[in-house]
Order: sequence, then structure tokens, then C-alpha cells
Amino acid sequence: MSRERNAVPKPRVHIATDHAGMELSAHLVAHLSGQGYEVVDHGPREYDPLDDYPSFCINAARAVVADQEAGTQALGIVLGGSGNGEQIAANKVRGVRAALAWNLDTARLAREHNDANVVAVGGRQHSLEEATAIIEAFLTEPFSNDERHVRRIGKIATYETTGEIVE
Repeated sequence: MSRERNAVPKPRVHIATDHAGMELSAHLVAHLSGQGYEVVDHGPREYDPLDDYPSFCINAARAVVADQEAGTQALGIVLGGSGNGEQIAANKVRGVRAALAWNLDTARLAREHNDANVVAVGGRQHSLEEATAIIEAFLTEPFSNDERHVRRIGKIATYETTGEIVE
């Protein structure tokens, strides 16, 4: 049986940025599309040094959750100068677990331990090659499904939906 037939299907990838991440975003859209990912670009489409990231990032995050709720594998990428504000914006969407990744380990652990469904990366913090490697690590690392991680994520989800803190 060929390796291709046994390959795990690639998730749909929702990507968003602001002006500070546009070069990286364009690079990632082309690169990931070439790798066989279905990439949905939530903008912006043209450079505006005065644009604001929240609407772009929230739209991408909402699309990730909508896809996941519909049974479609999906992950998100939000980009900006540092990735911090973009992560904060994405995390305002119920069901999103956005993680700021600054190296391969933080990208992998975000998926393996936290089942993060959105990654934030600072476009001004990395070369295109470094950022691409971080994104690829995030997209290809599976969630471990270890009981302790499932339990912890469940506690976060309970708080998110009910406001109750589970000990």
C-alpha cells in the first residue's frame, strides 16, 4: 500500500494577518497550497499600514471553529508583527485555542499538549524560512490525546462555556 494512501488528510488552513505579516502570509499561502493544503485567506488583500488585525484574525478563527463544528479538519494561522495581539484576538472566539509559537518546540507542544487549533506567529520576529518551519511543525504535529491533556482542555472549555472553574 502506498504511503500516499496512508497519509493523514491535511486540514483546511485559515490564514489572516495585518500589514506587518503580509509578506509572510503571501509566502505561506503559496507554500502551503503547493504542499497540498486548502488555504483560505482571510486577508487583508492589499497593504494598508493603518489596518487593524482584530477583524482579520477573528474571521479566520471563527472559520476554524465553524469548520471543526461541521466535521471538517481545520487549523488557523494568524500573523502580525509579534503575533501577540493576533493571538489575543483569535482567543476571543469561543472554541479557539490559539497559541503563540516562536520556535519549533512551542509550535509542536501547542498541538501535542494543548490541541491548539490556531497558531500565532510574529512576522517581524522570524525569517521566512524560520516562520515556515514553525508553521509546518504546528500543522503536522498531532494532538497526543493523553488523558491529562484531554482533562485540562475540558476544564478550559467548561470555563469558556459556563464560567465555572473546575478543580
